[in-house]
Amino acid sequence: MGTRVRAMFGVRPTTGRESLPALPVALRRSELAQRYLAAEGSADHPHAGEAASVAVEEAIRAQAWWPADIWGHRALWHFEQAGMELEATRAARRIGDVRVGGGDPASGRRYYAEAISEARDIGAEREEGLAALGMGRAEMELRNVTTARRLGGIALDLLERSAAPSEEAAAARELRGEEKDVG
Repeated sequence: MGTRVRAMFGVRPTTGRESLPALPVALRRSELAQRYLAAEGSADHPHAGEAASVAVEEAIRAQAWWPADIWGHRALWHFEQAGMELEATRAARRIGDVRVGGGDPASGRRYYAEAISEARDIGAEREEGLAALGMGRAEMELRNVTTARRLGGIALDLLERSAAPSEEAAAARELRGEEKDVG
């Protein structure tokens, strides 16, 4: 059942888990982890999700894919618990980005598909476009060029309709490529 339908009936999203396992010791030392652990300890899902999202971005910048993946899943879980649909959609997309960045584009597609579906449910065209762009990049990594280019076109349409920043539309345009006459 879609997030929007669940929300209409007052049903909170479920992930099949009542709580998360303990944060790995290697990730507990940073200031970001301290903010996250404080929010997690008080079941403050919005703030825990935000702290985990900031940690994802920091890990991505450092190309630390294992921590980024752990933080991404924590952000996704907390945002789902809080019923923060747009933030959960973004977290799913970022997990896809992490998987592609870490060299596993096949598993990244699952998270992009989830983000596309959820973004469509809540009417978040820019987020849907970014997830389609990410999936297109994953498909290109997997050498599925035709699929990647189609996704680039879809992403471009969504990003232009949502008045996304020009660099996002340019990335979609580049992925889409141009048809050239042969012969």
